[in-house]
Amino acid sequence: MVELTALTIEQLAQQTGMSVRNIRAHQSRGLLPPPDVRGRTGYYGAEHAARLQLIQEMQADGFNLAAIQHLLARPGRAGEELLGFKRALMTPFETEQAEIIDEAELLERFPGGNDESPAALRERAERLGLIRSLGDGRIEVPSPRLLHAGEQMIALGVPLEAGIKLVEDLRKPAAAAARQFVQLYFDSVWHPFERAGFPEDGWPAIREALDRLRPLATEVLRSVFEQTMTQATEQAFGREAEKLRKRGGKRR
Repeated sequence: MVELTALTIEQLAQQTGMSVRNIRAHQSRGLLPPPDVRGRTGYYGAEHAARLQLIQEMQADGFNLAAIQHLLARPGRAGEELLGFKRALMTPFETEQAEIIDEAELLERFPGGNDESPAALRERAERLGLIRSLGDGRIEVPSPRLLHAGEQMIALGVPLEAGIKLVEDLRKPAAAAARQFVQLYFDSVWHPFERAGFPEDGWPAIREALDRLRPLATEVLRSVFEQTMTQATEQAFGREAEKLRKRGGKRR
C-alpha cells in the first residue's frame, strides 16, 4: 500500500477516488494546500488526502465549492469542525447493539397473530424497522429491548397485532417529540453560534451541548411519560370503579 506521506498527484487521485483534474482544480481555487515540491515533482501527504475527503463529504452534504472555499478560508479549522459536528449529529441516537437471529427463532418467539398471517405481520414489522431481513434466513433485530418488550406483552395476553399497532401509533408522537428537541437545540444553541460567525473556540461547547442533549431528551420524555402514565392509569381505574359502583347500586 502506498504511504500517505509522499504521494504523487496520480497516487493521491487513486487513494481518494478523485480525478487528477479535480485535484488540480481544487488546488487552483485554494481549497488544497500546495504539494511539497522535490525537483520537478509535487508530493502530497495525509493532510491533502484528509482535505480532499472533507471536500467530498461537504459536497455530498450539499455545499457548493464557493461555500466550501469560504469555510476553509476562515481562520482555524472551521470546515473540519463543521464536518466533525455533522458526523456527531448523524451518529445514531440509540445505544443498543443489533442482534441477528434466524427465521425459526423469530417464528418461535412470535408465532403469529389472531387475525393476520405471520407473513402480513412480518411485513408490518419490517416496515416499522422492528426487524430487517438479511437473506439466507437471517433476521436483524435493531432493538432487542423492543423485541423483548413485545414478547412480554404477548405473555400478558396482548395480541401480536395490537402490539405492532401500538408501535405504529407511537411513531407519530415520538417523531413530533424528536423534532421539538432537535429544533430546540438549533434555536437555542446552533443558530446563536452561527450568528456569531462560528468562532473557533465555541466548537467544543457546541459538541458538548449535542452530547448532553441525547440523554437529557431521554430523561425528559421518560419523566413526562411516567407522570402521564400514572394519570392515565388512575383515570382508567377510576372509570372502572365508577362502573362497578353503579352496577352495585342497580342490584339494590
